[in-house]
Amino acid sequence: MSHTIKNKTRLLGRVRRIRGQVEAIERSLDAEKECADILHQIAAVRGAVQGLMGEVIESHIRGHIAGSEAASQADRDRGANELIAVIRTYLK
Repeated sequence: MSHTIKNKTRLLGRVRRIRGQVEAIERSLDAEKECADILHQIAAVRGAVQGLMGEVIESHIRGHIAGSEAASQADRDRGANELIAVIRTYLK
């Protein structure tokens, strides 16, 4: 079972909250709110996305690399390489 399926309800809850935050930014822009208020909302969305990313990364490490005694070394290496590729993309 994939770790994202196992934590599906919690992850979807996070995504839905992020969607609500992004919609709030849209409403603020439409209503011509102050720049500082909009910047705070953007910062909150960024933090929420980073929290989601951190949770999925941790789960990936625990499920595919560190806590995977049944997996072969090749499977663990593949999991590590996938994570490295994602992190490199994320940090660009």
